[in-house]
Amino acid sequence: MGRRNKRGRAVHGILLLDKPGGMSSNRALQRVKRLFDASRAGHTGSLDPLATGLLPICLGEATKVSAFLLEADKRYRFTARFGETTDSGDADGELLATSPVEAVDSDRIETALEGLRGEILQLPPMHSALKHAGRPLYEYARRGIDIERSPRATVIHRLDLLAFDGRDAQFEVHCAKGTYVRTLAEDLGAALGCGAHVTALRRTGAGPFADDALITLEELESEAAGEPGGAQQLDRHLLPIDSALQAWPRVDLGPDLAGFIRQGQAVQVPRAPTAGLVRLYGRDDGFLGMGRIASDGRVAPKRLMNL
Repeated sequence: MGRRNKRGRAVHGILLLDKPGGMSSNRALQRVKRLFDASRAGHTGSLDPLATGLLPICLGEATKVSAFLLEADKRYRFTARFGETTDSGDADGELLATSPVEAVDSDRIETALEGLRGEILQLPPMHSALKHAGRPLYEYARRGIDIERSPRATVIHRLDLLAFDGRDAQFEVHCAKGTYVRTLAEDLGAALGCGAHVTALRRTGAGPFADDALITLEELESEAAGEPGGAQQLDRHLLPIDSALQAWPRVDLGPDLAGFIRQGQAVQVPRAPTAGLVRLYGRDDGFLGMGRIASDGRVAPKRLMNL
């Protein structure tokens, strides 16, 4: 039997994984990487273990676009339980206090939501991956240590109440990167005077991607085990690398200009955008990578693919 290549396959693309509840994003990433036998893999923003839903996983050269997806807006659907607060802000934490909720109704919730829309400040939770002195805050929280934190600005583009049964309420939120949904629920509970925590959380969108065509780990494992070709059979589930950048202007380059770009040189392109980031394509080579418009109007390479 031949020795297995420890470095894995050179496979490139983006997988839209439906992350299961109870699993960390990194564990889900490692399982996908093993299933595809990929040499490189990375995700585009952690989901809490409690959370489910859209986790874009970038394989191979697609890891070069992961940073841009990290900066993208996110969309979630979540359930908040009023009258109970936990030390983590979600159902995985220890119950800290209970309060009556009889005075809470849909009208009061709608009024409180007004203060949580638009540009707001959030205090990062102790149970988060935000680092202090090189260590994530959740490590301090597990040891009972509270670290002083400063509020951070974020933007809530949309926050809608979907349903309320007198105790649990369902919401949809469209927010800027770095928003803590658990903190949204806690702040809403504080505004209503009864406390709240998240009992269910699902990411439904990240940048250009939505949760209407996700695949589960179980489906991937079943396909890898049941079909000839193993890992290679899974490649059909991968989206093209440039699918993450569809909102960016496209710049097409002839062979000569594409060659200069590949050498790291900026080029003059007729009718190119006047500013910002762009997608670069070669007439014969397809997607080349990400570019930027330099101050003199030329198109310069920013991050190129090596396919």
